[in-house]
Amino acid sequence: MLYSEKVMDHFRNPRNVGVIEDADGVGEVGNAKCGDIMKMYLKIKDGIIDDVKFETFGCGSAIASSSMATEMIKGKPVSEALQLSNKAVAEALDGLPAYKMHCSVLAEQAIKSAVQDYYEKKGIPHDSALFADLECCHDHDHGAEE
Repeated sequence: MLYSEKVMDHFRNPRNVGVIEDADGVGEVGNAKCGDIMKMYLKIKDGIIDDVKFETFGCGSAIASSSMATEMIKGKPVSEALQLSNKAVAEALDGLPAYKMHCSVLAEQAIKSAVQDYYEKKGIPHDSALFADLECCHDHDHGAEE
């Protein structure tokens, strides 16, 4: 079987889908090659991720990765959410096919992007190196304000 039960479960019954209207941080990342777009919303209280929601336009693996990633960071400190790696997401899903690993990378980057947005909105000093790998992956033309 190509996909694990966990991938199928998170694809069929994704957790934390939706929008947080007054989110503290919003991150959007996209992969133009495969057409997956992920948007992550964070509600942060006392440095803890109180709530997280996502909207993903993409394949089943992208949806499953987003769903699992939100489950893994909910209730965790922001600093811990930043440590979440795509490998950890893929492992939690009992593996992804090699050609779908980029979906778990997107989930990791969507979280980082939302945290970066939160830090910038709140004026929280942070190490920009944490977010260096985001530069390659933002689709700058997507919804950019002129």
